[in-house]
Amino acid sequence: MEDAKCKKCRRVGEKLFLKGERCLTPKCPMIRKPYPPGQRRKKRFKAVSEYGKELKEKQKLRNYYNISEQQFRNYVKEVLRSRGKVDDVSSLLIERLERRFDNIVFRLGFGSSRSQARQIISHNHFLVNGKPVNIPSFSLKKGDVIKVKTSSLKKPAFQGLAETLKKKEVPSWLSLEAKTLEAKIKSYPSIEDIIPPAEISSIFEYYSR
Repeated sequence: MEDAKCKKCRRVGEKLFLKGERCLTPKCPMIRKPYPPGQRRKKRFKAVSEYGKELKEKQKLRNYYNISEQQFRNYVKEVLRSRGKVDDVSSLLIERLERRFDNIVFRLGFGSSRSQARQIISHNHFLVNGKPVNIPSFSLKKGDVIKVKTSSLKKPAFQGLAETLKKKEVPSWLSLEAKTLEAKIKSYPSIEDIIPPAEISSIFEYYSR
């Protein structure tokens, strides 16, 4: 049976990389079935209304970061209140989403997907600035240091990870010491660093209705 996460990608017509490395293989349903779930024939994606487009872009970004509708709405509403106070609200939204603890653990390669990153965070395997943090939505700041707990290094999730991470290329706003499984937030990310899979202006229009 096809995974529900894969159906999300097929529904919006774009890979959101919700299954980690599997999304890069020929087994990816977006390669085998590049059409919406429920269709019997491989038809092109139909043209949609402006509202439909806005909804689709919202779903793309929300599913990409693997967060609930309520959480995503809160992020967007918070950023919209900053209009006129900041130069680029689109970049601000991406910054807020990228600074989530689960996203950063994923970006560093500690988790193969954001779902797995959320799981290992919830199991209390990490320290932030020397203190345990097990909240996936926790927002990290510039200068924060993340480290895998010493007591967790023998857990299956971290066995051999240091060797794997030696080949990992992390975003420029993060630094990673693979040998010690320690990382640091060097700066705040911008929309140019990330290239999100959705049109941010359409998302703002959706929530401004």
